[in-house]
Amino acid sequence: MDKRAQILLKTLVEHYISDGQPIGSRTLLHHSGLDVSPATIRNVMSDLEQLGFITSPHTSSGRIPTQKGYRLFVDSLLTVKPLEINAFQQLKDGLNSP
Repeated sequence: MDKRAQILLKTLVEHYISDGQPIGSRTLLHHSGLDVSPATIRNVMSDLEQLGFITSPHTSSGRIPTQKGYRLFVDSLLTVKPLEINAFQQLKDGLNSP
């Protein structure tokens, strides 16, 4: 999945969690911060739907996240990075002090 699709999926999930309503392409475009056309948004949404990340509850409505879409969203919230040496040493010193 490319960066644009990731941004759109993240935006869609966040707004669906907030509003509980299906999200249309114009709303998604407005809140995503991307500089693309509504048609591009619809194309990416179509791709995300084919991949199983979003679905349309009704023929003419916006999209909502699927379980697979929620899972990707949750998994992307936490990224583990290696601890820097200084931070590691401070943590170690803090644990060893009385």
